[in-house]
Amino acid sequence: MTGIYTILLLLGSNVFMTLAWYGHLKLQQMNISTSWPLIGVIAFSWCIAFFEYCLMVPANRAGFTGNGGPFTLMQLKVIQEVISLTVFTVIAGFLFQGEELHWNHIAAFCCLILAVYFVFWE
Repeated sequence: MTGIYTILLLLGSNVFMTLAWYGHLKLQQMNISTSWPLIGVIAFSWCIAFFEYCLMVPANRAGFTGNGGPFTLMQLKVIQEVISLTVFTVIAGFLFQGEELHWNHIAAFCCLILAVYFVFWE
């Protein structure tokens, strides 16, 4: 159950991370933040990133074997990267509809799946 809890927290944290890192670009495209100074954009992104950390830190603490969780540090990192790129792809598909998914992106995702396989291989 801790593993599922960890993955759900990582999913939520990566939604906030993607919005913090790339949401301001959509606001700029919509002419909402075009007049904001860079420090304002950074502050806006950090306000969103706060919620990322509120989910990421408990996910890593709960999921880490050193705290009784099911995942090693390396496994946590690879899981997080796969979730990060998956969430990014979904959000980018909704927010930035001009961005296309190409064959090399699919190949990269296949490599990530292999990374998960190898990191869990005993």
